[in-house]
Amino acid sequence: MEFVPAARTSVSDHVFAQLRDAILAGDYQPGASLPSERELAAVFEVNRHAVREALRRLQQLGLVRVAQGGATRVLDWREHAGLDLAMAAGAQDRLPVEHLVRDVLEMRACLGADAARLCAQRGSAAGKAAVRAAIEAYAAEAPDLERMGAANITLWRAVLLGSGNTAYLLAFNSLVGGALAVGRVPAAHRTAELLDIAGHRRLGECIEAGDGAAAQRQAETLLNAPIRKKGRIVA
Repeated sequence: MEFVPAARTSVSDHVFAQLRDAILAGDYQPGASLPSERELAAVFEVNRHAVREALRRLQQLGLVRVAQGGATRVLDWREHAGLDLAMAAGAQDRLPVEHLVRDVLEMRACLGADAARLCAQRGSAAGKAAVRAAIEAYAAEAPDLERMGAANITLWRAVLLGSGNTAYLLAFNSLVGGALAVGRVPAAHRTAELLDIAGHRRLGECIEAGDGAAAQRQAETLLNAPIRKKGRIVA
C-alpha cells in the first residue's frame, strides 16, 4: 500500500487513518514492525509529533504496541481490538469482516433483549416509567422515520439505564455513536422496527409488569426485524 502525503489540516488524522487501513488491509501482519517515527514522518511529510499522536491512537485501538525507544509492533486485531475499532470512522472500509453491519445489528439485538429482561426484573418504578414515557415520545414522532429513529435511541437508552447494567450501557453508547451507528443503518433495514409502535408499547407493558421473559421475547422481535428482510438475513 502506497502512502499519500498528508494535507496541511488534520495531519495526525491523515496519518492515523492510512496506517489503520494499511494494518487492517493486511499490509502489515501481526508481529511486523511499522517504519520508525522518523521514516513515517518523511513519507507523510509531517513532523514526528503528528506521527507519535497517530501511533498513540492506533495503540488505543489495539492495533499496535508502541515500545519506548523501540519498534512499533503490529498486533492481531482479532485478539487485541475492542468494539471501538468497528465503530471508528472509516474502519468499516477496511475491517476484513464480510457482514459487519449485520454483526452490529445482531449484537444490538442480543444486548437489547437481555437489557429489557433485566429492566423488567429489577428496574425501579421510576426507571420503568421513564421507559413508558420514552415509548410515547417515540410514538409521537410517527411517521417521520428520522425523528422516530432518534427517539428510538432515547427509548433504548432508558431501557439500558433501567437494566442497571453499566457494561451494557457503555456498549450501547458505542453502537449508536460510531461510524456504524445503528441510527445510520439504511432506513429500508429499520422501517419495520421503527413503525411497530404497537410492538414497542407491548414491550413497555411487559417491562412495567415485571415479566422479564416476555420483555426479552418482545425486544427480540423488535430488534431482529432489521436483520431479517423478506425472509433472509441482511448482509
